[in-house]
Amino acid sequence: MTAAYRSAHFNAGCLLIMATTLCAVFLLIASSHAYDGNLSFASYYGDHMVLKMAPEKAVLWGYGPEGEQVTVFLSGPVKQKTSPVTVTKGIWRVTLDPVEAGGPYIVTAAVHNMTATLTDVLFGDVWLCGGQSNMLFEVYKLLNASEELAQAEKYPHVRTFMVALNRSNDELTELIQVELPWSVPTAENLPGFSAVCWLFGRYMYKHLKYPIGMVESCWGGTPVEAWSSSRALQRCELESTGANHYENNSVMWNSMIHPLLNMTLKGAIWYQGEANVEYHQDKYNCSFPAMIDDWRMAFHLGSGGQTAIDFPFGFVQLSTDQKSSADDGYPNVRWHQTADTGFVPNPRMKRTFMAVALDLPDEISPYGTIHPRDKEDVAYRLTLGARAVAYNEPHVPFLGPFPSKITSSQMYVNITYDQMVSATPSKYIFEVKQAVVY
Repeated sequence: MTAAYRSAHFNAGCLLIMATTLCAVFLLIASSHAYDGNLSFASYYGDHMVLKMAPEKAVLWGYGPEGEQVTVFLSGPVKQKTSPVTVTKGIWRVTLDPVEAGGPYIVTAAVHNMTATLTDVLFGDVWLCGGQSNMLFEVYKLLNASEELAQAEKYPHVRTFMVALNRSNDELTELIQVELPWSVPTAENLPGFSAVCWLFGRYMYKHLKYPIGMVESCWGGTPVEAWSSSRALQRCELESTGANHYENNSVMWNSMIHPLLNMTLKGAIWYQGEANVEYHQDKYNCSFPAMIDDWRMAFHLGSGGQTAIDFPFGFVQLSTDQKSSADDGYPNVRWHQTADTGFVPNPRMKRTFMAVALDLPDEISPYGTIHPRDKEDVAYRLTLGARAVAYNEPHVPFLGPFPSKITSSQMYVNITYDQMVSATPSKYIFEVKQAVVY
């Protein structure tokens, strides 16, 4: 995969248009693969992948001859052999015993006359990266892209996987297409991968010192409704949105998230909201938390209880677009991203964390001001939240500061914060809650 191809695919994807006949062809391909009688793993699995480490258990599934008994063998630093499972309706599924971080392993599924094998498999933490174009924003577009790509091979234990852009009006069991199979990062395969997703994984690996798997599933220009199940939409009375609702509602959930539900996750990070500035903005305080709740339930059930029912969910607060605007859409969505609370975690959005990006504008970005190139700070801030919320590290500064006392005089407003603050004053602009003052 080349960066140019990935970028072209993204530009086409932003249109959110796919012919019904083309979608039907893809579905036929997926169905024929599922029931062709050969023994195989589902398309999400592959050489070089990361499976969730202990104490959780990794789930493996695939296809095979109807009625055959499938046994899975794990060989490497430790060995395992699962109890045989029967292929039912062309599908088999097993859950491994917990495996500590490390590797490499060989995973073999076997029936009496055929095998399917995965090599160079590691056990560690697996994170899902979702959202729209700022999550999709590729490594090759970073300000320091050359430096980032040059050091990619120094991180062979950070593995990457990318779901291809596809949509469906029905929930799918299998991915229609894989854009980038599980890969060891190199200067050749990393340019088209999500910058935020990669940087988050790299930073987490440097801190945790064990394998990290990063799964990218995002599409530019998409609203939260496209990534939400019908269950989540119904909670916010969004299940029917007019003549064009079929172009948005659940189409990415169906094709790019639902097929992943069997995987065991550590957590998810999310960069989205720009599309909802102009689409159901007033509902985002319901639709975004509802999507998080629904993903948590669905991944928990899909993994047989291995993914936590309240798995950590991090997101990026909207940055800026254009130098100035009288439109309150962006401030409104920022407020709604926290369920109208102003911070997370909060009682409505438990075990969540947020990276503020308001101070990271990029007025000269060649990709538009809506796409700032500084993803390093975004990813680093996400790692602080992950360390505090997902890994329970004490004293990690990922919240606030919060004002503890506010006094005013004729000339000044004095704000006392609950922690030490380093701030650079500006004579041009400041923001208080949602109000922009010049």
